[in-house]
Amino acid sequence: MVRSLLFQLARPALFKLPPEQAHHLSIKALKSGLMPQCPNRQDARLQQSIAGLDFPNPLGIAAGYDKNGEVPDAILRMGFGFAEVGTITPRPQMGNPQPRIFRLTHDNAIINRLGFNNQGHAAVLQRLKARRDNGILGVNIGANKDSDDFVADYVKGIEVFASLASYFTVNISSPNTPGLRNLQAGDALKKLLDHVLEKRDQMAETAGRNVPVFLKIAPDLNDSELDEIAAVVNGSMLNGVIISNTTLDRSGLKSSVHTKEQGGLSGRPLFEKSTIVLAKMRQLLNADLPIIGVGGVDSAKTAIAKLEAGANLVQVYTGLVYQGPDLARQIGVGITQYLDDTGLGNVDQIIGKKTDHWAGL
Repeated sequence: MVRSLLFQLARPALFKLPPEQAHHLSIKALKSGLMPQCPNRQDARLQQSIAGLDFPNPLGIAAGYDKNGEVPDAILRMGFGFAEVGTITPRPQMGNPQPRIFRLTHDNAIINRLGFNNQGHAAVLQRLKARRDNGILGVNIGANKDSDDFVADYVKGIEVFASLASYFTVNISSPNTPGLRNLQAGDALKKLLDHVLEKRDQMAETAGRNVPVFLKIAPDLNDSELDEIAAVVNGSMLNGVIISNTTLDRSGLKSSVHTKEQGGLSGRPLFEKSTIVLAKMRQLLNADLPIIGVGGVDSAKTAIAKLEAGANLVQVYTGLVYQGPDLARQIGVGITQYLDDTGLGNVDQIIGKKTDHWAGL
């Protein structure tokens, strides 16, 4: 409660800074140990085993926050059950010209057109090798904007990080790399997954295990496109799907500035759209295939709704910008309170309770 109040007092000053500068400041704060830590008193009812990994709770931080793998363990100490770093491309990439992040404060939303800015495989690899903690680490891999072979870039990511990643996310859903979303089409997706999973299997001896691979898709897909993706995924050895990335849709926004900026929209306006896609995919995918729900999660209520729609785990990012560093603890407390109120014995019992409802919206 105190940490939340302190953030609300500090937020006006933080929001006077350009968004990218404020983001870098938060990374520095985590490096310095200034950000609040969540006492390690996790409720056992929140624990889940997904894709062979034991998650202490179902809440993670999505890729995009810690692009260069600088603070994954500090993120875990904030109360998150897992941290995903990246998106990481083979070669360093500056991304798009600044400004490239825009706050839509009346919508609790952000538009970004960062363009996979990151320091590349080599730099992030050395940083992750120096980790001392062993919490669950997702590595989100992507392709360089000027690559001659997008598929080869993803395969390289598997090869480089296989010994360090708890799981991989194959990110083909960013709207800020031209042509990337075309990999979501049936034949292109099958080719990508075939090559990625073949490399994953080849690296199993080096990694000591078959590292789980998740696919991250966009929310701007129609029903036939979802059918096509589900058919490919169900016929593969993929370990799960992450739904969803940012949207190009601008409908229903309240803000009067920045709404026409190019890029992907995240935050509260994405919640319903991404949750509907999640529920539809839950109906289409094999029943035992895990889903991570992302998009508009900024409270225990929205996290629970993602679980009810069919997610096994949830991730946040933009919600952290608007709600502050105590968000993970708040959501964890809220879910445990929901379990108390409903008499449910485990978070597993929430999953899929309202899939049909959300899929029908």
